Amino acid sequence: MMKRENSNRTRIVGLRFTPEEYAQIERKFRASTCRKLSDHIRKHLFNKPIVSTYRNQSLDDLMEETIVLTTELKAIGNNINQIAKKFNTLKLIPEFREQAFWFEVDKKRLLEKMDEVTNHTRKISEQWLQL
Repeated sequence: MMKRENSNRTRIVGLRFTPEEYAQIERKFRASTCRKLSDHIRKHLFNKPIVSTYRNQSLDDLMEETIVLTTELKAIGNNINQIAKKFNTLKLIPEFREQAFWFEVDKKRLLEKMDEVTNHTRKISEQWLQL
């Protein structure tokens, strides 16, 4: 188990800020990866590196739309698989053989495109999450 970092912190320093100063501190804190304001201030005071996050709003919007699209495509793919299972029982009837063939071709193309979207979404999300 990791030792708590602040276990020997017994001294308190009180500071007062103007609303503008506090807003500036809070803005920098929110742009950082620090979980607590006190951690952010402590890092700043002791010249420790502060990791800042950067979000590209247009990339955020694209990511959100892509996630929605991917979810919808997966649902469509599941529906197609269910239809395919039922359709395969009709392959025994000669009139349905050609339709079954083209259905399988279209299903394969759709699944390939879904894989492309999924891979593209994964790449964007890795960049978006700055992994």
